[in-house]
Amino acid sequence: MTVHAPSVNHFVIRALTYLMFMMFAMTTDSVGVIIPEVIRTFHLSDTAAGAFHYASMSGIAVVAIFLGFLADLFGRKWTIILGLVLFALNSYLFAVANSFAVFVTLITISGAAIGIFKTGALALIGDISDSTQQHTSTMNTVEGFFGVGSIVGPLIVARLLLQGVSWKWLYVIAGSLCVLLIITASLVRYPQTARRSEEPINLSRTLRLLGNPYALAFSMGCFLYVAVECAVYVWLPSYLKEHRPSSAFMGAYVVSIFFILRAAGRFVGAWVIARWNWTAILALFSGAILICFIGAIFGGANAAVYLLALSGVFMSVIYPTLNSKGISCFPKAEHGAISGVLLFFTCLGAALGPLAMGVVSDNFGGLQAGFVLATAFAALLFLGLLYNWIANPANAVLIHSDQTEYGLHQ
Repeated sequence: MTVHAPSVNHFVIRALTYLMFMMFAMTTDSVGVIIPEVIRTFHLSDTAAGAFHYASMSGIAVVAIFLGFLADLFGRKWTIILGLVLFALNSYLFAVANSFAVFVTLITISGAAIGIFKTGALALIGDISDSTQQHTSTMNTVEGFFGVGSIVGPLIVARLLLQGVSWKWLYVIAGSLCVLLIITASLVRYPQTARRSEEPINLSRTLRLLGNPYALAFSMGCFLYVAVECAVYVWLPSYLKEHRPSSAFMGAYVVSIFFILRAAGRFVGAWVIARWNWTAILALFSGAILICFIGAIFGGANAAVYLLALSGVFMSVIYPTLNSKGISCFPKAEHGAISGVLLFFTCLGAALGPLAMGVVSDNFGGLQAGFVLATAFAALLFLGLLYNWIANPANAVLIHSDQTEYGLHQ
């Protein structure tokens, strides 16, 4: 019996991690569908209504940077359970909330809970991987399930609204799924991560990572990528209400198509990244994203619905690969802390990118101006990943990590 237990737990841990990412994506990636309802209900500007997105991302970011080390200090299991319990309890409170201020408060707490269990889950991926390459493939699969949640969440909201039911019940549904994850997480056995240093595991150690060039480089890549991605699912629905495309079908389902293509690309990406040069793939795909955004700017709404939906294919592997390679540059015993740093910059991009687009849109005649700003973000991302392809600065440290953390020798 004991001989087979580790492999059974290994499978369950992977499944649990996949479902966690799917569950919270159901809420975070539904904001593009929820924001128009919030604007109509509370009579808000684009910038104010965008708080539904900024609050969640800010909550994740603050907790990730200040408490990311918990996964290294207390272990992955209890960090994950703590975050899931907070998320579930907070989700049920949406059922009785009715004011904009209360909703924003609950969404901020929800973000904080995600920040806790997501850093634990990201650190856990290193524990269940056999190499930096497998880490990247697993991360793409994990983000593929996140992509599934991004599809399911908006569909649930659309169905609720069709039935005359408030969007806030999405959080109750997610909270109920979370309860099942808590039960599973409490029963399964997790791998142990050995410490190789007596250095205290605290906030100071995390903040020192901010001075590491690899941490900063991959963090800025995550920041720019997410700022570009959020332009599509946060503001595209509102943009299409201002500039209606000739295809009513594409206008109604473009974000869903984007999420479907992004999710499918991540599942395929888990296979692709394991077989081809990741630096070349990221550079080429980021260039394709830039072309899609430029085409959307000059082609108007009729081009935007097709090109921005297509950009989901090229966005698919970029974030999970950047995230994985950034984490893999550090020892497993620091994976909680570095996951927190990368997640902080991820959420900073997810909060500041759409916020900047909202401000630019409010002050320069509409969301067309906001998408010009998003195109500038896409250009910076492409230039950074082009340099990464040419110079490959992380190659040596990733090889060292394979040798020291995973016992591989080339």
